[in-house]
Amino acid sequence: MNQNEKDELTNTLNSTEPMPVLFIGHGSPMNAIEDNEFTKAWREVAKILPKPRAILCISAHWETRGTQVTAMEKPRTIHDFGGFPRALNEVQYSAPGSPWLAQEVKDTMKKIKVGLDQHWGFDHGCWIILMQMFPAADIPVIQLSLDYTRQAPEHYALAKELAPLRQKGILILGSGNIVHNLSRLVVTGNDSGDLNKPFELDWAVEANELFKRLINENRHPELAHYQSLGNAARLAVPTPEHFLPMLYVLALKQENETVIYFNDQAVGASLTMTSLIIDAGLKNAQYAKQMSSAVS
Repeated sequence: MNQNEKDELTNTLNSTEPMPVLFIGHGSPMNAIEDNEFTKAWREVAKILPKPRAILCISAHWETRGTQVTAMEKPRTIHDFGGFPRALNEVQYSAPGSPWLAQEVKDTMKKIKVGLDQHWGFDHGCWIILMQMFPAADIPVIQLSLDYTRQAPEHYALAKELAPLRQKGILILGSGNIVHNLSRLVVTGNDSGDLNKPFELDWAVEANELFKRLINENRHPELAHYQSLGNAARLAVPTPEHFLPMLYVLALKQENETVIYFNDQAVGASLTMTSLIIDAGLKNAQYAKQMSSAVS
């Protein structure tokens, strides 16, 4: 990003209302190229949101020792999966990176040392969503890694430091799945390749509803200690990486902000596509009506 672009990002969009924050249940990599109820909702949400100056994505699929942020000008598209059609492996998401924004994240997160990464790029937790939401690939995108040496409450505390970025027109996007247990995945019926077919196990629904109740009641510390929430929660979150991006998003919720859920459905028995928007603008009746219509 040149100096003029940096100045524009810094000065033009110091908005009185912060940018919304999103958590999206990303599900199957095929959602990058499929037209289904989940991807339709992603596209509709993108139409309603203010256009971001840049996007910061926290994906379940980039875990590191220590915290890193992508700092290259031209990130690569990473096809970090196997067993999917050739067409998916040929997809390239060509959005630019933002070395300036990477440095801004590094400077903003003062409690820890953040490394500037030159090797990662966009993993599928990031680009499969952005392919649908922002297909023009004309918005700068960076990714923030998940430090696997830290516990969930530490991640929640660190995420709070990202709050000033919302006032600069940055869309912060968490990508994972609230309920994600691939060891219990069940694909039923004749559509053996359809990972989006609705199907649920009782414990997955129980955990999903529990997590939403705690979100609605702003009981975030309990969510950060999800291992103590009972057997259903432990089955829903056998490993933390798909759950942590939601905690990053919740940490940025202000007291006066509203949460709206969308794609609130279980698939494959042990995954939920449940997604949410946090937005002060939802206090506005007309905007709330538009957003509710977009995600219904």
